[in-house]
Amino acid sequence: MNVVIGKKSDASLYKDALFVRQTVFIEEQHVPKEEEIDEFEQDAVHFVLYDGEKPVGAGRFRTIDDGLGKIERICILPQYRGRGAGKQLMEMIEKFAKEQGIRKVKLNAQTHAEPFYQKLGYHTVSDVFMDAGIPHVTMVKPLL
Repeated sequence: MNVVIGKKSDASLYKDALFVRQTVFIEEQHVPKEEEIDEFEQDAVHFVLYDGEKPVGAGRFRTIDDGLGKIERICILPQYRGRGAGKQLMEMIEKFAKEQGIRKVKLNAQTHAEPFYQKLGYHTVSDVFMDAGIPHVTMVKPLL
């Protein structure tokens, strides 16, 4: 599988990212579309994981402060979960962040995904909070 990186202006890539996000967040997890598609779409760098031509994973990255980045909207189609796709996507986003001079990244993880992110070196720094009706925690990871 390969990861493609682009901006919202890369129309076909952004369409593929939205396909995966809609499938996972809107259809599977019942997140309202107006919460899933937000004001940060234009500012974010979007990542799409492909199996051949098929988009199977997506995520986005934003620089939110000097040396601090935020990873958002990480999702993998159900049939690709547990096969290393999420790890591959996260590794590519972290690599990109390092190349941008980012020293630390944070993300808001759904609590059921907290163990996945812990295996990748993330540490929980918040209590549980609700986002789009789903319990989340904030997690951080220094990029060395």
